[in-house]
Amino acid sequence: MNYFLKANKNVLTYSLIILIIIPIFGFNFFISFVGNILLLLFLIPLLLLVLVFIGFNSYKSKINTCSSCGAISLGLSETCINCGADLESVSKKNQLDKRPSESTIDVKAEEIK
Repeated sequence: MNYFLKANKNVLTYSLIILIIIPIFGFNFFISFVGNILLLLFLIPLLLLVLVFIGFNSYKSKINTCSSCGAISLGLSETCINCGADLESVSKKNQLDKRPSESTIDVKAEEIK
């Protein structure tokens, strides 16, 4: 019997804890506790996906492409590493401070017969 208690000490401990918690807090508490743990297991990967998406968009907004040679730069330098062309004009072109009239397309309506 002594060997059985030593070998199954974890099972015995957890079963005693469950037998003490269920009568004190009720079976409803136990079910909601397990449900909350399962909910966290599903929501944590979703939260990590959202963080990766935000990080990727932040990284993508800092990338500049040289108009002369096509080399990719992270926007940390003012000149292209490959050909030495000025990258400031490229970064200004990517900013969102354009006037709406410069970025919209004029559409003319025509009557279909």
